[in-house]
Amino acid sequence: MRFVDTNIILRYVTRDDEAKAQACMTLLQRLETGEETAISNDTVVGEVVFVLESPRQYGLSRTAIRSLLIPVVHLRGLRLPNKRLYDEAFDLYCNYPIDFVDAFNAAYMRNNNVSEIYSYDKDFDKLEGIARIEPAV
Repeated sequence: MRFVDTNIILRYVTRDDEAKAQACMTLLQRLETGEETAISNDTVVGEVVFVLESPRQYGLSRTAIRSLLIPVVHLRGLRLPNKRLYDEAFDLYCNYPIDFVDAFNAAYMRNNNVSEIYSYDKDFDKLEGIARIEPAV
């Protein structure tokens, strides 16, 4: 088994290097058909989102990013440790003014029946069902 790195997903979705995009598409097709299996992780997906949304890089909208990445995340042969959380994480990311990592963490919390978070990040205050707590002395 092999690991899929950030740049493979980026080359595929951005098509900024057509030869690499085609090679990445071929790989992802093999993952979709089950001809090949590979692993990746949540950090890779978060990094892809960060690069795609960055105004200095691609400046894509949140909905465009969700549309590009949901099919990749759900490839049959791509093993992600928290695959079932991505639909909710992308929904939160698209519907609230929070960054993707916070959206993913909120989805993770909800999936684990956790409603309180220790954080100084006030973005969590925007999410229903999550209470942010600042540590006290």
